[in-house]
Amino acid sequence: MDVSRYFTHWQEIVFYLFCFITLIQLFYQWFFFRRVSFFKPPQKEKSQQHPVSIIVCARDEAANLVKNLPGVLVQTYATTHETVIVNHNSQDETRYLLEELKKTFKDLRIVNLEQEAKGIPGKKYPLSMGIKESRHEILLLTDADCVPASEFWLQKMQDAYDDQTEVAIGYGAYYKSPGLLNKLIRFETFHAGLQYLSYALAGIPYMGVGRNLSYKKEVFLRNKGFSSLNHVAGGDDDLFINKVANARNTRVVIDPEAFTLSEPKKTFREWSKQKARHYSTGRYYKPLHKFLLGLYAGSYFLFYPLFIACIFLYDWRLACAVFLVRLISQGVIYYKAMARLNEKDLFAWWWALDIWMFFYYLIFARALWKKPRKTWN
Repeated sequence: MDVSRYFTHWQEIVFYLFCFITLIQLFYQWFFFRRVSFFKPPQKEKSQQHPVSIIVCARDEAANLVKNLPGVLVQTYATTHETVIVNHNSQDETRYLLEELKKTFKDLRIVNLEQEAKGIPGKKYPLSMGIKESRHEILLLTDADCVPASEFWLQKMQDAYDDQTEVAIGYGAYYKSPGLLNKLIRFETFHAGLQYLSYALAGIPYMGVGRNLSYKKEVFLRNKGFSSLNHVAGGDDDLFINKVANARNTRVVIDPEAFTLSEPKKTFREWSKQKARHYSTGRYYKPLHKFLLGLYAGSYFLFYPLFIACIFLYDWRLACAVFLVRLISQGVIYYKAMARLNEKDLFAWWWALDIWMFFYYLIFARALWKKPRKTWN
């Protein structure tokens, strides 16, 4: 047996595999992600303002409500709307704070829940109660730790609705601040947003984020609320949208005035717990969504190890040429997408953050099969 020929054969296989993985990455960039990068809002023949119920669930969130709730309550919107705050068994000053705000804001409605729902983990129970108590057909959801990026958030989100629309997916961003952790969190948020927004634009919606999400009350009732998801600790946003959204009934809102903003976690440990909880619901996605997301994550994870292997085992010039094709392509997509999602300051670091994503997938892969803790949020 000629050992040198055998070794050369495997060198070529590694290089061809690297090329194949790169082609997969290019496919996702130009079939999916370009839809966000080059997004243009669809022209509507007529624009209508609908009555809207904004729903926020809160549990021991007095500090966040003081900072963020006024931004929800002072939205510029001429048509009938209400803000429903579900106070779920809070032990802090939430009840008294809401009662004081009620004196000033007459459209604020307070739903006080003083019991737990056995066997229904997470915030599905309080959210269900908020939806039940809401008066209007269009529901707009956000969290107590979020604030609208502008006074036109409500207007922009509801404007997605036409005769066919039942679901509107928005982008939930994080505040910008100095430090590496802030960049890691915001880049991961951008990267996730790039995926779920572009998939929806391609007619394959698979999730939304509860920080900025809207759907019709009739959709919630028609699907019997969260009854099919009660065994899952989370999923009140992504799994529900995974179940009810489709190419016909879902619209995407990409407008900086329609974003929401949240404070990111302050330590890597806190953030890793949050992300592990979020990813634990992925196993319940539809098969097509799991395949597409898994193929992309797998190609991302393999790209850099194969690139390094090709440099040492094959022709480094060819390896670098393939690498540059993907680098330039991704740079174009990211530059325009970051501008759309108001994350343009990250572009100077995107190449380093792109390498970080290899380690990100390595760290959080275990969350896909680890049983999540049944925490409220």
